[in-house]
Amino acid sequence: MARIQLDNIAKVFGRHTALEDLDLDVADGEFFVLLGPTGAGKTTTLRLIAGLEKPTVGHIRINGIEVNDWGPAERDTALVLQQYSLYPRLTVRENLTFPLKSRIRNTPQAEIDKRIDYAARTLRIGHLLDRKTDRLSGGEMQRVSIGRAIVREPQVFLMDEPLSNLDAKLREAMRSELKDLQRRLGATFIFVTHDQVEAMTMGDRMAVLNHGRIIQVGKPSEVYNDPRDTFVASFVGSPAINLLNGRLADNRAVVSPVSFELPVGGAGAGEGAMTFGIRPEDIELASGAPVEARIHDIENHGLEKIVTLRVGDNLLRAAVPARVDVKVEEAVRFGWNPDKVMLFDARTGVNLRHKAA
Repeated sequence: MARIQLDNIAKVFGRHTALEDLDLDVADGEFFVLLGPTGAGKTTTLRLIAGLEKPTVGHIRINGIEVNDWGPAERDTALVLQQYSLYPRLTVRENLTFPLKSRIRNTPQAEIDKRIDYAARTLRIGHLLDRKTDRLSGGEMQRVSIGRAIVREPQVFLMDEPLSNLDAKLREAMRSELKDLQRRLGATFIFVTHDQVEAMTMGDRMAVLNHGRIIQVGKPSEVYNDPRDTFVASFVGSPAINLLNGRLADNRAVVSPVSFELPVGGAGAGEGAMTFGIRPEDIELASGAPVEARIHDIENHGLEKIVTLRVGDNLLRAAVPARVDVKVEEAVRFGWNPDKVMLFDARTGVNLRHKAA
């Protein structure tokens, strides 16, 4: 398969800078996720790797070889898009055959049959081979689209939000199937998404992009537990992290406007204006807890409830077991795990742990 390296990449379209100072190193056989909001530069990065765009500045290497001047066919990558890119009047078998019949490939029929059989078994679409693609469901069409990539046996699979058009239940199933497929193929996958659940559940590693720059790279657990700044902290995690403005004094978070104060871990962080981050699962409702709040809202999620607490002008979300019986406007008491509180610079938003490093 392939190792992908992007060194000091910039991409400018007219007056718009889509990517700037981008460095990336994707290991051979890795499932790597590019995560970020719309307009962050994820698709542009994928198109640069595929050869559909050329970088304004920087170098792209596949297995250590610079490919800036190579066309898409020479790079041997397969691109799977959000739109299925199938020929509606052709059967599934004909769609799978199509990329193997080009002048460049001209694959022998016996080899074509072998690859189609493998893709059909892998994706469980054997019963669809003689059906026209305009008669398939969304999930079936996406499987066929992925199958077109598999039969090519590319060095790299590039996937641009391939699950975003599917319903919630099918997306969940396809996440598991794609990850399992990548493991069985041992292939390099680069997967673009704006859905942090996909990034957290599928990626071996992930890069968080914003405004054309990579903010943080790491394993999903690392990015979740130790985000580089408030953008990453708020973008990764569902329900979203609580970010509270205040000041640090004597290892206590004094949340402003002066609503409450609670202890924080990490002695030696200094004092002064801070943004405090605490995940909803690290807030606990208990009768003997130190701070009083009112229940502002309740979301039932089956296994748990997401309870929004109101303390003065501040709203905090807490994840509690479904069995906890609470009502809107009820008075409750809460506390948090001091060792789980993240400290961010109030001006820059940078995590103090990363700032110190």
